Amino acid sequence: MRSSTVAPESSVQGFPEVVGLIPAAGQATRLQPFPCSKEVYPVGFAPDEKSGLPRPKVAAQYLLEKFRVAGITKAFLVIRDGKWDIPRYFREGDLVGLSLAYLVIAGSLGPPDTIDRAYPFLAQNRVAFGFPDILFGPEDAYARMIRRQEETGADVVLGLHRIEDSRVWDMVDCDEGGRVRDIVMKPASTTLTDGWCCAVWTPRFSAFLHEFLRADETKRNMSRLANRANDPSGDLAVGVVLQAALKTGLMLQSVTFPGERYLDIGTPENLLKAVREFGAQ
Repeated sequence: MRSSTVAPESSVQGFPEVVGLIPAAGQATRLQPFPCSKEVYPVGFAPDEKSGLPRPKVAAQYLLEKFRVAGITKAFLVIRDGKWDIPRYFREGDLVGLSLAYLVIAGSLGPPDTIDRAYPFLAQNRVAFGFPDILFGPEDAYARMIRRQEETGADVVLGLHRIEDSRVWDMVDCDEGGRVRDIVMKPASTTLTDGWCCAVWTPRFSAFLHEFLRADETKRNMSRLANRANDPSGDLAVGVVLQAALKTGLMLQSVTFPGERYLDIGTPENLLKAVREFGAQ
């Protein structure tokens, strides 16, 4: 895709408001049959602010609370038609101390398509992005990524963790200053050690993603871009768009979180691990 399709680079001066964005339109195919949306499946407990008694803490709550720690006050959740248990549980956001809004879609080509549905509402904002089924630390991850974006003027800042199995993750190659040089999608073998779990980006990347999905080149190559080698469900993956942004010349930076854990609860074995670990806290 030609760089002419990218919107003019927005100035980092003034720092547009950061708004949370969560794709929650998936069908959790790796977990089926499943009794509810995985975003509201309890994986731990937290004390109730009024009674002090423990109450269930659902998967997406961990991500939303990280937004709040970073000073973010509002977030959009893009949900699929039928996943009404998500807004029924979180409602307007009082539970997590955020103002929440929901966009309801009929279907999606994958996470990039899902999050692009929020583009008309977020085109002028910086975005704090996260997957609701990936639990990770630290609590101030987004605060640190926002700070890095403001320091460097990067179009995207990726949060990196030490990955146990590169075959199921998007691995990231950075220079000593944290600038991203390459993103390698789920390599069978690699010397890279870190992969990305979360991100913060500017309006310039939101515009790039919006145009990328509509580009004739993308449409012609969709069968190659959206496949099980890049995504377990065969959907278009966010990492593919990040790769394209790098090639077009957008600046990607990173923040590494050494020693911090991550856990994708989208598989039965990892969901069991999360329930055992967080339920014991």
